[in-house]
Amino acid sequence: MTVAPKQTVRVIVGGEELAVRSEAAPEYTREVASYFDNALRQIRAMSPTLEAHKAAILAGLAVTDQLFRARRGDQELATRITALAEDMARLLPPAKRGTKVSSAD
Repeated sequence: MTVAPKQTVRVIVGGEELAVRSEAAPEYTREVASYFDNALRQIRAMSPTLEAHKAAILAGLAVTDQLFRARRGDQELATRITALAEDMARLLPPAKRGTKVSSAD
């Protein structure tokens, strides 16, 4: 895997302009910064008197919670798909179980 050279991308988070160095595409870095900025704005809207650093911590926790929930959902979905595949395999004749479809079929 080739590592892309780091690029500096200017983003605005919490009203502050930041220079972020990343190997990711600039568009991706901007999208990530925008997502976090939106989470930060939501926290600040709920608690306008909250100190900036505490709002940033709460926004970070909110985004991390979303990540953990998505991972858990992905894992649950993978488990369900595996169970369905096993159920379907049991419906196949024994000679067809566990065989892979070749591109020549």
